[in-house]
Amino acid sequence: MPPARKRPRTYDPARTRAAVLAQLGAVREAVRTLTPGQLALPTRLGDWTVRELVAHIGMAVTAVGRSLDLPEPARQDAVLLDWPRASAPYAAAIDEFTRRLAAGTPDLTAYLGDIGRTLERQLDEHPGTRLLATNAGALPLADYLVTRTVELVVHTDDLNAAVPGLEVPHDRQALAAATRLLADALAARAPGGSTEVRVPPYAVVQCVEGPRHTRGTPPNVVETDPLTWVRLATGRLSWHDALETARLSASGERADLGALLPLMA
Repeated sequence: MPPARKRPRTYDPARTRAAVLAQLGAVREAVRTLTPGQLALPTRLGDWTVRELVAHIGMAVTAVGRSLDLPEPARQDAVLLDWPRASAPYAAAIDEFTRRLAAGTPDLTAYLGDIGRTLERQLDEHPGTRLLATNAGALPLADYLVTRTVELVVHTDDLNAAVPGLEVPHDRQALAAATRLLADALAARAPGGSTEVRVPPYAVVQCVEGPRHTRGTPPNVVETDPLTWVRLATGRLSWHDALETARLSASGERADLGALLPLMA
């Protein structure tokens, strides 16, 4: 018998809003310190430079406003867990948009500052229940804002990886929301109860078909830290490399999740 369907996780809209603004602010303060040479450095995102990466971070946040500018959909036809697998078909368009934006935005610090102020105003003007037309379908604004924590956390990590010595902090609530959404996406991709995935202190999910665990220590356990989980889920780190470097532990015959990852790339 398949496991009972769980109620979807809920997120506090006020905390999500604060997390998005805080993470965007942390990136803006870091970008303020970057030299032209650092902005020209390569990143792990194909042939994007740091300048293009920063432009894309801003673009990910302005997606809220672009959706608000569209007519409100008549009804919700998607859920939050549809989003992680919805971006891949738009990769070429996102790349083109990002390159144009980077080329036409000389002052990235001012650009990010304007985005933060605009987002605050937009969130003041629109309720979290307002439906948005997104790549995943029609979603409430409050849910779509959760997806922005993933974008910001992932790309903050990309920025830190690209610039030697840079350590842009991750807002705790942003990292928590991103970790939970991606953990739930794994459970949705591989429903079941035979394997427990632990990402302390933010998430625990069960997944993978097989004998269901009911009490005591599960026979199949995967455990890692939040940033490693985010990297695995978004293709920044392979399952093999995470195991080899002891960034995760996996025990049990159903604990190999390598074939299920990444969840988005």
